[in-house]
Amino acid sequence: MAKKPQAAAGQKGRYRVGVYPGTFDPVTNGHLDIIGRAVKVVDRLVVAVAVNVGKGPLFSLKERVAMCEQEIDGMKLNGTIVSVVPFETLLMDFVTGQGADLIIRGLRAVSDFEYEFQMAGMNTRLNPKVETMFLMASERNQFIASRFVKEIAQLGGDISSFVPAAVNRRVRQKYKLK
Repeated sequence: MAKKPQAAAGQKGRYRVGVYPGTFDPVTNGHLDIIGRAVKVVDRLVVAVAVNVGKGPLFSLKERVAMCEQEIDGMKLNGTIVSVVPFETLLMDFVTGQGADLIIRGLRAVSDFEYEFQMAGMNTRLNPKVETMFLMASERNQFIASRFVKEIAQLGGDISSFVPAAVNRRVRQKYKLK
């Protein structure tokens, strides 16, 4: 018989499932920072990798999922079950399908808040049973954005302090850098 998962700290008997959506193109130290803190407040975390063709991703969906899985595999997860799942549906439909009641979003700066605030409002209108939790990026990761990482790499700059080593190698391979 399978053992029932324990509830998150401070939540007697409640099993909390959170979804952390993003493009993760590529996954950065900032993303991993948010994941590392999100596992402290949920029992199960779904890292939802969006297809998001409109952003013109550098990596395929399959590659982005694999990178996320590889990096998460080496993290301390606080006993939280973490899965990486691709999605191409309306986020609120995906969240409901995962049995989640919480969306995790990372904030880097005030400029992120305005967009995220609007998105949270729209999501609440679509499903008022799902909450959005904002986690501030740690001081050392506040300025990291995947689009800047790609631009720096494309121009031959050093991205090693922004992404894990394996991701750095993959980005450099994509841009055919040594």
